[in-house]
Amino acid sequence: MKSLKERILELKKEKNAVILAHYYQESDIQDVADYVGDSLGLSQEAMKVDADIILFAGVHFMAETAKILNPSKKVILPDLKAGCSLAESCPADLFQKFTEAHPDHVVISYVNCSAEVKALTDIVVTSSNAVKIVESIPKDKPIIFAPDKNLGKYVMEQTGRDMLLWDGACVVHEAFSLDKLIALYKKNPDAKIIAHPESETHILNTAAYIGSTSGMINFVKTDPSQKFIVATEAGILHKMKQEVPDKILIPAPAKEDNTCACSECGYMKMNTLQKVYDCLLNETPEIHVPEAIMKKALIPIQRMLELSK
Repeated sequence: MKSLKERILELKKEKNAVILAHYYQESDIQDVADYVGDSLGLSQEAMKVDADIILFAGVHFMAETAKILNPSKKVILPDLKAGCSLAESCPADLFQKFTEAHPDHVVISYVNCSAEVKALTDIVVTSSNAVKIVESIPKDKPIIFAPDKNLGKYVMEQTGRDMLLWDGACVVHEAFSLDKLIALYKKNPDAKIIAHPESETHILNTAAYIGSTSGMINFVKTDPSQKFIVATEAGILHKMKQEVPDKILIPAPAKEDNTCACSECGYMKMNTLQKVYDCLLNETPEIHVPEAIMKKALIPIQRMLELSK
């Protein structure tokens, strides 16, 4: 009997498919992926794919973005219910009313939003490039930043820009417990705390480094410290351990007591290796984005990619 991983690799060749996976996917899925990365890297990679099928091992908005960037390809997602708490905190109809109430503002949306919200946006950003892109906006132009208020606050601190923030957040990054983190740090005073900017300000204030998932991986590779407390979704630890096998990586603790003693995204973990196989075998569920939305949403994504060069 061939293993599930072996069968997936065979199916990939047979169907001329590429698997793109986010760092927060379970380790078995990352192991069969052609590319593992953060939102910016995945967007750049999706645009370059020349295979017939893109299997996106991530959440719904990421697969939508891949379809927008490469509309001629069939884009499939292992579980259509793999959503995003942050994207869901910004319904397109309410966001449209919000933007219409501030017509003089440049609208900047974090990539963690629906295609419909992207279509209402001037420029899309990721956590890798948000500061750079906000700094590129003329200082006399007021800015709406959505949907992540924590990332928005961080960008405001870094740039000195005052922005109008949408009141959205990621439940995973708001689940870190400051009390538990301090207690963990007291036990590991030689560790450096690193955090994703979607985390709340009081968590970011403890961090020696703040950055995107790819930025965090690069930091642990290049920093001389041997021990790190990592405040982002625990799926990132798989790739980090591969990059720095000799270093000690400790997940930042969540408020709730759970089996992993860390913060995990239930949506990301809805995708399983079995679902990846079934999805590839049946070429479904397929991602569809209305043509009009795709055309409008492509413009702010392309602006982001251009500014990220």
